[in-house]
Amino acid sequence: MPDNFRRPGALRERMHFQRRGDGDDGMGGPPQPGTGEFATVFTASAGLRPRVGGEAVDAARLGGRQPFVMTVRYSEQMAEVTPAWQLLDARKEGRVLSIISPLADPDGKNQWLEFLAVEGASS
Repeated sequence: MPDNFRRPGALRERMHFQRRGDGDDGMGGPPQPGTGEFATVFTASAGLRPRVGGEAVDAARLGGRQPFVMTVRYSEQMAEVTPAWQLLDARKEGRVLSIISPLADPDGKNQWLEFLAVEGASS
């Protein structure tokens, strides 16, 4: 039976949701939005389910990038998350995931959000 992450107690991972801050352009100009280092905005519980099957999934695995379907609870903070953000695993040092799809509401009840994430730093 497949694991259903849309139930209490199923969100076993802790993820730091990070976005880029403003960065210096190096020429004394005004700060450039979204060009700085990643900084943690909030931390949330999540469920990670590895993607299986399909040629693209197999190719990603061979390239060392495991894709996951991530499930999180809906919140106002989650509504701000975009694919420009990255995730840092709060429990496994150095594990970084990139968001590769927009967040979707699978049941239309604003209770859960699902999106695709892949292991590896954002470019």
